[in-house]
Amino acid sequence: MIFESLPTTPRSEELLDKAFSRAARAGRAKSGLEAQQSMLQTASSILSDNLENVVTRWPDFGTVDPFYYELADAIVDVDELRQSLSEVTWASRQIGELRREYQPKLRKTQPETARKHRKQAFARMADVVEEVADDLVRIGEARDALKTLPDIRPDEPAIVVAGYPNVGKSSFVNGVTRADNEIAHYPFTTRGVHVGHFERDRIRYQIIDTPGLLDRPEDERNDIERQAVSAIEHLADAVVFVLDASEACGYPLDSQLELRDAVAERFRERDVPVLTVNNKSDRSRDVDAAYQMSVETGEGVDAVLDAAVDAVAWEPDIPPSRQE
Repeated sequence: MIFESLPTTPRSEELLDKAFSRAARAGRAKSGLEAQQSMLQTASSILSDNLENVVTRWPDFGTVDPFYYELADAIVDVDELRQSLSEVTWASRQIGELRREYQPKLRKTQPETARKHRKQAFARMADVVEEVADDLVRIGEARDALKTLPDIRPDEPAIVVAGYPNVGKSSFVNGVTRADNEIAHYPFTTRGVHVGHFERDRIRYQIIDTPGLLDRPEDERNDIERQAVSAIEHLADAVVFVLDASEACGYPLDSQLELRDAVAERFRERDVPVLTVNNKSDRSRDVDAAYQMSVETGEGVDAVLDAAVDAVAWEPDIPPSRQE
């Protein structure tokens, strides 16, 4: 997952304290002009390198998969984040320019004059870092929000499970996946996103239930949730929409079908197939559905999974065999 390895972002006060403390230690190890030169080099290197590292460890949002871009933008404002990263890049370069400006001033002069120039350089460097203090905070908060996202991989086939609450979506996901499926909590859904995996023909499939997103009509979602659904659109290779014809879920069948139609329409734009599945078929089959199953009894579950795999029609990228 592209955000999980992001390092902790230092605050401006922490960074300045680190740079100037190490510079003081470097200065004490030497004397005269050499001490002032060493302090300038140490502080400027720590500041510019740390600021640069804040930026370079982030992925390029201009090239990341649309799923991750939309997902990140649903949680943090990507435009604002990119602007802050740009400001920190500027600060790193400014520190380097200040180092180059003051290095000649610390040569062939009196130690006391060199000391004054070095202190002036430190003050200007501190001003630069303080200028991006808010940007560092914004980047740090974005890192904290994004690094805990679950490991959903756009380069692996994904089956998204949709439908009203209590129709059996989570039971279906749990029943067809290995024991290592996870429940991860996105900021835009308090009930967590259920992510499981299964394998067919040595291909690993992801199967995802998104409670709080695809379990109610569009007009009941807030802006963040709508954007999260947009991210799911980029991810999905097929959608399994689960109905409960018995209405034991607590929602009328007509409402369930209306939601199914809305989901199908939304994913149709990306040519993502939507399979209509009636769960709890041991209670009622009174609905026109492509597939009937009962997660409780196991009836039809394998057929639904086979149909979803067929709908995905995943063709892995296999390099051509080398010619002899």
